[in-house]
Amino acid sequence: MATVEEAIAYLSSFINRTLHIHIKDGRMFVGQMNCTDRDQNIILSMTHEYRAPSQAEIVKAAERHEAAGLPGNVMVDMRKRFIGLVVVPGEYITKIEAEN
Repeated sequence: MATVEEAIAYLSSFINRTLHIHIKDGRMFVGQMNCTDRDQNIILSMTHEYRAPSQAEIVKAAERHEAAGLPGNVMVDMRKRFIGLVVVPGEYITKIEAEN
């Protein structure tokens, strides 16, 4: 089991690094880690939020794809918006990835 000092050192190594944080509702936040707290909330700066496209957007893309007579699968991009500084509640986090 890690000591408190080892845990602090490990978390500190992510400060100012770009993280991809996935949450329970399917959204993903990509931003620079500023800090965390005892409740496992993470504060990111310079953050973009990514959302899966709505069912209506998927249907429209499929209709355009079919009308154009294109073969293969339909590709629909995730929706993106810049949100700046954000607190991601620890209770909703499902996965954290760090960029190299």
